[in-house]
Amino acid sequence: MSAIASHVAFDGASTPVSHTFLAEGVQDIADGLMATWKEVIGTTPEYASNRVSLSKRKLKSGVVRVAMRVEIPVMESISGQNASGYTAAPKVAYVDAVEIVQYAHPRSTTLGRRLVRQLAINSANGVATTVTPVTSGQIVEAFDALLMPT
Repeated sequence: MSAIASHVAFDGASTPVSHTFLAEGVQDIADGLMATWKEVIGTTPEYASNRVSLSKRKLKSGVVRVAMRVEIPVMESISGQNASGYTAAPKVAYVDAVEIVQYAHPRSTTLGRRLVRQLAINSANGVATTVTPVTSGQIVEAFDALLMPT
């Protein structure tokens, strides 16, 4: 099990940009745990930070639900000021989000979970060639080994 730590991911821009997500912590949630990370950008308010969360919950059926969610807030654009010279503070207009969810039966194995995760990721990425699966890291350990960061 990994200790929660920062991680880096590249975006899907035409010229990919790396994003560093700093560890916020791990907290108890209903029937499980949630780890959270945020990207700290000096020109963006904290409430508009890009975020990653990883949760693990045991359902009543015994199935373990692991979910990773990435949220990218989009700020409203402020143009000018009103007649009194006041310029409104920027606000979040909406949030683009993606969630990847896995349901692991109690009888499933680490290898089986790794195979299905890699197949889903390769399908989503349009990968049609041989790719060595990633087998370590905080997110991968949660999906494959059902281990949450501490």
